[in-house]
Amino acid sequence: MIEREGRVVVATLARPPVNALDDALIGDLEALIGDVCADPDVAVLHVRSNQRVFCAGADLALMQACLGTPEGVAAMVDVVRRMQRLFACLEAAPVVTLAEVGGAALGGGLELALACDLRVAAQEAKLGLPEANLGLLPAAGGTQRLARLSGEGVAKRLILGAEVVDGAEAARLGVVQWARPRAELAEWTRALAQRIAGMPKAALAASKSCIAAAGVPSRDGYAEEIAASCALYENAETRDRIARFLANRAPPHTREKT
Repeated sequence: MIEREGRVVVATLARPPVNALDDALIGDLEALIGDVCADPDVAVLHVRSNQRVFCAGADLALMQACLGTPEGVAAMVDVVRRMQRLFACLEAAPVVTLAEVGGAALGGGLELALACDLRVAAQEAKLGLPEANLGLLPAAGGTQRLARLSGEGVAKRLILGAEVVDGAEAARLGVVQWARPRAELAEWTRALAQRIAGMPKAALAASKSCIAAAGVPSRDGYAEEIAASCALYENAETRDRIARFLANRAPPHTREKT
C-alpha cells in the first residue's frame, strides 16, 4: 500500500500474515524503488507494516518448494540474489530511506531494515538474524551490513549466536538508531520522516553518497565532499536558504527593511 504525504512516500507492507518475501513482493518493492528514484519531488521513503510483524523474511512455502530438488536449490539461490539486488538498490536510492519496525524483523526482514538509512523500532519488537539455527546464514547482505553498522563484535554475537533482541537492546547495540514504545512509534516516525523531508533533497542525497564513501578504498570521500559542496553552492534552493539564514543572523540595523 503506497501513500504520499508531501515529499514522503509511505510504503506499508501488507502481505498477511507476516509480510513474507516472495517473488511478487520483491517485484513490488523493486518497482516502488524505481518509481521513487525517478520522482524528483520525493525526499523520503518510509517503509512500515500493517501486520503484526514488520517482515519475517523469505517465504517459508517458497523455501520448502525450492529445496525439494537440485533445480529448486538453484532457484532459491536466485531468490536470495534478487533480494541482494533489491536491498542494494534501496541502500543506494537518492532519497532517505526509513524503516519503522513495529513488530518482528527476522532474517530477510531485518536485512530489509538494515538496507535503509534510518531505523526506528518499537521497544517491544523482536529483531534478529537467526539463520544459523537452520544451518544457513543471512545472505541477503546481513553479514555485511550488520558488521558495518554495529561492528564485527555485535555482528558475531547476533549472527553466530542466532540471538533475537528487543528494540531497546537493538538501539543500544546500534542495530537501529531509535527505539520508542509501540504506542508512540507510528506518530513519532511519521514526524521524523516529515522533518527530514523538509530539508533540501540535493543536500540529503549528497550527504548520503559521501557517507557511503567512508572506508571504501576506491573512493576518496574527502574529494567527494568538495565536489558535492561545489554543486550545492550552485543549487538554487541552497542559495536561497543560505541567503535567508544570513539575513536572519545579521544585526538588526543592517537588515534590509521591507
